[in-house]
Amino acid sequence: MGSAIPVNLASVVALITVAMTTPAQAHDDHCAAIKASVEEAGFSDRVSVTCSGDSGIISSDTYPDHPKMIGITGTNEQVPVPAEYAVPVILSPSLGSKPLTRDAAIGVAVNGVPIYDYTAGGEMSEADLAHHQARHDTVQTGQLDICGGHAGRGDDYHYHAKPTCMINQMANAGNDAIIGWGFDGFPIYGDNNPDGTEIAKGVLDICNGQPDDVFGYRYHTSESAPYILQCLMGAVPGFDQLPRVRPLSASGGGGASAGKPPRGGVKNLEFTEASDGSRSMDYMYEGSRYYIRYTPSGRAGCYEFKTKTVTNNGRDKSGEFCR
Repeated sequence: MGSAIPVNLASVVALITVAMTTPAQAHDDHCAAIKASVEEAGFSDRVSVTCSGDSGIISSDTYPDHPKMIGITGTNEQVPVPAEYAVPVILSPSLGSKPLTRDAAIGVAVNGVPIYDYTAGGEMSEADLAHHQARHDTVQTGQLDICGGHAGRGDDYHYHAKPTCMINQMANAGNDAIIGWGFDGFPIYGDNNPDGTEIAKGVLDICNGQPDDVFGYRYHTSESAPYILQCLMGAVPGFDQLPRVRPLSASGGGGASAGKPPRGGVKNLEFTEASDGSRSMDYMYEGSRYYIRYTPSGRAGCYEFKTKTVTNNGRDKSGEFCR
């Protein structure tokens, strides 16, 4: 390959497999791998990667350019709103002494959307990891859309399972394409090994990962629970202080109240988007129509909301909310 051709992920991987000469070179190579995974997937116009110290900072608005909220029945009556998000990914990954869990994102997709574990019941204990949490399984309880994501308590869009729509958008979609990164610096791949071979039953560990010849370790998606990484096997200094998406707050003070999933689920949920930035989520519950609608208010990061939700007993409410 001539020197005038930009470095791509394949060449970065080749560099990483060569014996490292210095820690600084290892940092540079890992930074290059993260950048290449975003660029080759075709998301560099929406996601930025900057490397400083021991971290590669992946920044985005967490709002993907693919269908959202379609197919949800177990809605939590939250709606996706763009949110500025910058998260550090370790550039010198190493395996830790125990799995790390968190009631927030533990990874990020190459399109900048945060990745959570498969549950919606708060942080899992180490004992919880070994048992399927059926009651909190976002897939089985109908909480996720056709793309593997939904809006969380902070009205931020994120994935809890394989991000199928994002993968379909990727310019380099394939078994060898990295689809995201754990915050511990290890990459995430699809259901198969990077060489296309199937992963035998029982190979993936409790976090849905396995050893990797290039990066030392890697995560995978899977058809069955936990569907995507459910914990981190790598060491993450300051893990408890990792950034969270800032929730919406009422312009007059106070936060937006979290929605509560209507018992038995809703029907005919539709999410529509207009070119002026307005959004509308409409759905039926026990024969009545409900909705959550918002439009940019003119102030940066602020939106005018109009809602009628089951959580609020069907009362019409309105107000400005900001990040």
